[in-house]
Amino acid sequence: MTIAAAVTAPTTSPAVHVAPRHGHVSPPAVQPRAPPRRDPSPLNPNAPALRSATSAPPCPSASDGARAHIANLDKVLGKPPQAPTPRSASATPNQEDAGSEQEPLSVRHGLLNALNLSFFVPMPGMRARTAADEHMSPRSLMHMQQLLSADSPRASPRSTIAPRWRSLHGEGGWEGLLDPLDSDLRRELLRYGDFVQAAYQAFHSLPTASARHRGLMLPDRSYRPTRSLFATSALSMPPWAKRPNTPEWLTQQSNWIGYVAVCESEREVARMGRRDIAIVLRGTATCLEWAENLRASLVPLDGGESSDGAEAGAEEPKVARGFLSLYKTAGEKVKSLSEEVMEEVRRLMEKYKGEELSITVVGHSLGAALALLVADEVAATIPDAPPVAVVSFGGPKVGNAAFVDRLGSSGKVNVLRVVNAGDVVTKVPGVAPRLPHKKEQYHHAGAELRIDSKNSPCLRPDNGPACRHDLEAYLHLIDGFTGTGRPFRHDARRSVIRLLQMQRGNVKKEYVNRARELGVDPAAPADVGRSVVYGNCAVASPSSY
Repeated sequence: MTIAAAVTAPTTSPAVHVAPRHGHVSPPAVQPRAPPRRDPSPLNPNAPALRSATSAPPCPSASDGARAHIANLDKVLGKPPQAPTPRSASATPNQEDAGSEQEPLSVRHGLLNALNLSFFVPMPGMRARTAADEHMSPRSLMHMQQLLSADSPRASPRSTIAPRWRSLHGEGGWEGLLDPLDSDLRRELLRYGDFVQAAYQAFHSLPTASARHRGLMLPDRSYRPTRSLFATSALSMPPWAKRPNTPEWLTQQSNWIGYVAVCESEREVARMGRRDIAIVLRGTATCLEWAENLRASLVPLDGGESSDGAEAGAEEPKVARGFLSLYKTAGEKVKSLSEEVMEEVRRLMEKYKGEELSITVVGHSLGAALALLVADEVAATIPDAPPVAVVSFGGPKVGNAAFVDRLGSSGKVNVLRVVNAGDVVTKVPGVAPRLPHKKEQYHHAGAELRIDSKNSPCLRPDNGPACRHDLEAYLHLIDGFTGTGRPFRHDARRSVIRLLQMQRGNVKKEYVNRARELGVDPAAPADVGRSVVYGNCAVASPSSY
């Protein structure tokens, strides 16, 4: 089948003296403690000491109040004032600000930016912002300095979840765990989200690599990848539609889309109460995957055609044609995604026979849609399959009401959809803006965890659609979410370096300017500081939960 595609150095802290570790060192004599000195709080803008302190370098577009807050922060951190960056004689402040404000992220990252909606959808978040959008408190900026330090935020301790792993895995539909968000569930969601980030990083680093030449080192080293997964489109790109400089992987039919991993650390198995099998799937990255997303007509799960009668449509489970095509189509040199996943799940179940097992299928965007098809087939074709949980980040609708009922009636599958308010992909069947009028409609499956970019102290409230759908923005919001109507978590520990690099145009300018002062370049490639590529092995750095 042929189509034409139209897709043409962290701050310096005070030195700490550490005694040398030699044997038999006499302890120093105890000196009497001086009485505590109670100076006025440097965070108080009315303090006399603060009024005489040297102010921090002014931000070109920040208000006087924001400047005072930054001066407070510098006072607390003991950071010497820096001289303003010299400007060229030909550039005015307004011109420089306009350049940094209006540069779209899609220009710098192109199609490698996960599911790049800004390439296809206008960016309302790029309009001019008011000074109120830039106002930040010193506490928020101090917190950001901690998150920008690679060594400062340590991973939160993971508690033993063995007694309640089934409820955290979806038994009971996550009742009472989502709003307010359970802390153990938050850590699990962030870990699985980082698994998907590792899939994106591996694909973007080596898009043409085969299964033999691709290696993964996951953020959670207790898991080991066991098989690479490929998805094949039934469509093909006509020769006349290809551009001379277009990379081959962008238009080829079969592409690496994820992996299967299993927990091999006995200590982690004991902590979690079971051995977990993770099936991880990335989102849209190639032209043919985009084309499959747009094939939004409903078809039966067996791939055949059915009548449009009301009775047949009401009883027969159906899913989007494009998603089913990517899931069931085999390539010239690779098996279909369906065959690869089922073979590996059966192999791992046989290998760890007699142990307590669980299966977690996690994906973002297109990967979240395919995750539902994986979970449905596992429940339908493997009678003794362990409990299956689907974690969907920004997933679209996949099938009709009968398909949703089929998932629920299996008794093995639980679905958790993490949805960012305003994410257009979560509102449509695939990525098509609308469907022709039909008697049957698409339906969402499972429980919903709703987050909102407007609650972030770092992101602009009018951020664009690409930011609302970005996976790193999802994980940033999950890390800070406590409950509906509650403030952003004050002790959120996830690093924001990658968020700055991927979504600089949607981050408040006070944070961008502060990041530069702290030695972090928001304009650097997104993998700098968050991942390193060693030969054929993509190593994703661990995040703090």
